[in-house]
Amino acid sequence: MADTNLAHAVEATYGSSSYDANVKFLLADKQILAWILKYAVQEFKEIPIEDIMTSIGEDIEIGTRPLDAGLSNMGRVNISGTEDNIPGEGKIFFDIRFTAYHRETEMKFLINLEAQRSSNPGKLGYHLENRIIFYLARMISAQKQTEFYHSDYDSLKKVRSIWLCLDNSEDGDSIEEIYLDTNTVYGNKRKPYDIDLMRGIVINVRSGENIKDSQNILISMLEKLLSKSSVEEKKCILTEKYGMVMTTELEGRMQTMCNWSEAIMEMSYKEGLEKGIAEGIEKGVEKGIEKGIEKGIEKERLNAIQRMIQADLTKAQIMSCGYTEEEFAEVESILCANA
Repeated sequence: MADTNLAHAVEATYGSSSYDANVKFLLADKQILAWILKYAVQEFKEIPIEDIMTSIGEDIEIGTRPLDAGLSNMGRVNISGTEDNIPGEGKIFFDIRFTAYHRETEMKFLINLEAQRSSNPGKLGYHLENRIIFYLARMISAQKQTEFYHSDYDSLKKVRSIWLCLDNSEDGDSIEEIYLDTNTVYGNKRKPYDIDLMRGIVINVRSGENIKDSQNILISMLEKLLSKSSVEEKKCILTEKYGMVMTTELEGRMQTMCNWSEAIMEMSYKEGLEKGIAEGIEKGVEKGIEKGIEKGIEKERLNAIQRMIQADLTKAQIMSCGYTEEEFAEVESILCANA
């Protein structure tokens, strides 16, 4: 039994050195794109996820290549075509772009998806809203000689630029829109023409651990997807809570310990090693080092169980990810004590 593309994409993000690059491949999976369209783009909100997936074109383009060998082409994305070079306007590079078709209206949408580590003007040196407007304008102007010719401006396709901002505080989860509108400043109001050609959408997800689930289902899913949880934990949550199609390890071969990303694993070992060395020096025994490492790993496993309980997974679902009865009972006891 082979894992789906999404399962491979989740595993591609496993590792500190490749996380930033490969997260774009994770977002480029058609299941994830369909979720984003349904819950962030108004025209798709009444369409089932499965139908949105089939409406997404095969022209998904991504601006970065995964670093792990064998994952440069997962059958869902193209590497080329993300550079937009218009003479006299300079170059810009899109993270992900693709087309989607609204079959009821036979309308074609040109979509751009960006993952933004920070939206703080102090860090960026500019206001993100202005960059979004610039991207939208480029997506419109780039249609000349591709989507329309000569003066056939009514053939312009709608563009949607979606930005995932990943640095928000615990109460910062939100979705915002930037769009054109008409306003009659004098005289009789005439029937307005629909100018909803360009719309920017900002999805603010939160950073940090042990945050409560967002009340918005899309933000909640994205926060689980982009968290530093283990591969198996993500698979369990995405499958059981959000109904995504994804297989895990063959039965009986579930991992017995949490597969943290390289960055988290290295931090855990380093923390445990430092504690262990200090304890070993103090006591004069080498066992202090081993004990410190074990404590670091044990703490991370308990934190993972706590997050899964807070994500409303059942005990059976959590146990299927390789955790023990004793670990589950210990976390339940801690949660009850803190309630």
